[in-house]
Parts: sequence; structure tokens; C-alpha cells
Amino acid sequence: MAGIIIADTIRASGNTLTLNSATQTVATINSAGIYSSAGNLLAAGTFDSPTFSGTVTGTYTLGGTPSISTITNTGTLTLPTTTGNLALSTRTVQVFTSGSGTYTTPTGCKAIWVRLVGGGGGGGGSGNDSATGNGVAGGNSTFGSVVGNGGSGGPNTYNGGFTGGTGGSASGGDINTRGGAGQTTPGNSSPDLFQNYGGSGGNSVFGGGATGGANGAGGTGGLGVNGGGGGGIGGNNTVRASAGGGGGGYSEKLIVSPNATYAYAVGAGGSGGVAGNGGGTGGAGGAGLIIVQEYY
Repeated sequence: MAGIIIADTIRASGNTLTLNSATQTVATINSAGIYSSAGNLLAAGTFDSPTFSGTVTGTYTLGGTPSISTITNTGTLTLPTTTGNLALSTRTVQVFTSGSGTYTTPTGCKAIWVRLVGGGGGGGGSGNDSATGNGVAGGNSTFGSVVGNGGSGGPNTYNGGFTGGTGGSASGGDINTRGGAGQTTPGNSSPDLFQNYGGSGGNSVFGGGATGGANGAGGTGGLGVNGGGGGGIGGNNTVRASAGGGGGGYSEKLIVSPNATYAYAVGAGGSGGVAGNGGGTGGAGGAGLIIVQEYY
């Protein structure tokens, strides 16, 4: 129906409207109105636009695909179970774990929820000469203007740097969170503290920070995942343990009425610092991650 004005209680089930109680039976619907089986005029006007007034009771079965554009009523309208416009919205998800490119918003998508994290920094290398290397910083993850920066790498032991790598920052989102810092290791030189565990990598929002290498044998630091930092190398009898890399920064943003396309890039995990004389290589940081949930 194009427009119904009702001044009484209404209930809906399927294509049946019930007003108050079922005391009337509809017999005729024509250009003059809706009539009961007793010949009473229940609604004046045409079938396309009847007007109900006064106290009207009964059950009315409307054929075709009727609609109600206006209801004037102080009661409660319970809509029927249906598909189409009243159906629950669907959701799809795309996950990007590496590389870069152009994201295309699906047809009919009304909003996207973007969550991303930068790559984790690599754990520091160990050694007792200048060939010993720092862990490499993780790469930045981006989606349009939403950015999660990579964590910094853990320092190497030859240059005396034992503070864990800094967690990556983030920007452009509704929520922006810095990644966790890599674990610091003891750096005493008098007396020398050689046989220590390597520092753990810092966590991202998704966790993933790697454990440090075992002590005593220069155990290799673990590999970070989901933006977590790589672990530092364990110490041995002549080389100190190294610190872990920082976790990647996290950002999330709900975008309503999204653009047709967005440029994106997933930050790579930073490699572990190279080994020097008598030492070992730090663990690599975990690659970043982009999750896009699409709502229709």
C-alpha cells in the first residue's frame, strides 16, 4: 500500500494485519474501500491508499507485496521475518600478510574496518668485533592514511648497546598503539656478564614477540610473528647476550562510505643482526599484517 494511517493497535505477521481482535472478516476489497463479510465499510478509499479511522478490528490479508509508508499509532508494530531490505547485513574479510598494491572496495560495501600492524624489528647480533651487526628495523604497514610503523632493531653487543629495540609508533587511526619494546639484557663489563639469555622481542597488539636465545651456548633468538620483534642471541663464555627487537605499531580505523580504492603496503619483518667473532645472529622480526573487514 502506498500509505496507511492507522489510529489503533496493529500487529503484523507475514502479510496479515490484525487490528485489536479478530472480530471482522474481510470479504471485499474494491475501488470504494474494504468491506467486511457483514457488508460494513472498514476502510474508505482505494486499495492502494485506504484510510482507517475510528475503532476498527479484524484481520486483513493483503495480497501481492504491500508496504506501509505511514503509521500513526501509539501501540507496537512487530515487523514480520523477511529478507531483502530488512535482512541482517553480511560481512567479508580480506587479510594481507605481505607485499603492496591497491585495495578495491567491493561493490555495495558501506563501511570497512581496517586494522594493521607494522613489522617487528630484528634482534641484535652478538660478537666481540666490529663485524657484529644491529637488528634491522621492521617495515611500515600502511592503508591509505592509516599507518603502523615498524619496531626498531635490537643493538649488537660489540658496541655496548644492551637496551631493547623501541616499539613502532602508529598514526591515522581511531586507535593508535605503540608496539612493545624489546627486552634489555645486562651489559656489565666489570665483571663481564657473558652467559645470559638473549632478550625477548617486543610484542605487537597481536603478540608474536620471540623468545631470546639460551644462555651458555649462544642460542639463536626466536623469530617474531604478527609484527612481534625478533629475539636476541644468547651469550656464551666470551660474548655477551644481545637485546630483542621492538614490536610493530598498531592502528585501527572504521571508514564509513569508503573510497573506491586505497593504496596499501605490509611492512616486512626486520632481519636479525649479523654475527661477529664468536657470536651469533639475532632472530628476525615478524612481518606486519593488514586486516580489512567489509560491511554491506
